Amino acid sequence: MLIDLDGMAPQDAYHLLTQTVIPRPVAWVLSENPEGDYNLAPFSFFTPITSNPPLLMISVGRKPGEGVSKDTRVNIEARKHFVVHIAHRGLASAVTESSRSLPHGDSELANLDLELADFEGAELPRLKDCHVAFACELYEIKEIGEAPQSLVFGKVTRVWVSDDVIRHDNKNRMTFDGATIDPIGRLGGSEYVTFGEVFKIPRPS
Repeated sequence: MLIDLDGMAPQDAYHLLTQTVIPRPVAWVLSENPEGDYNLAPFSFFTPITSNPPLLMISVGRKPGEGVSKDTRVNIEARKHFVVHIAHRGLASAVTESSRSLPHGDSELANLDLELADFEGAELPRLKDCHVAFACELYEIKEIGEAPQSLVFGKVTRVWVSDDVIRHDNKNRMTFDGATIDPIGRLGGSEYVTFGEVFKIPRPS
């Protein structure tokens, strides 16, 4: 089947892309609300894009039916700092619950059994139960498309990794065990995916 996107309604294009660009890593983003508590929201339009400078990008849409920017974008633009977490399968239900649309300034953490921990050297705390967290400062926001969609670029200033996932190779270089990180990825609709078989194919020299 050949599918022509020219003239396709945006919601149909979204459905097509999210069903076929799979799996997608999930950025679980903590930002600071105006009153000093925290917003927490997942985004699966997310990727690292450069190492010099070290940048992550999340794509943030608008609130359904309201046409206003989501709290994550508003908070990051106003206060310049945020933390991106990689959630494991044990947190999948909490990740989904944190996607619920709330009035601006309301904290998802008030309804979730999640504990914060100090993130040494960072402006904001991290979620204690995630194995990986990236402290980011705002690098740039670009708006793209007719909606528009906000592309939020964050410069990674610190990374926290649980000792449980750290390994060393035969040259004593630090590596990170993906199976122990146990990340969840997004498929289409309400579906997530977790690790199945992990295999290695050496890259050509």
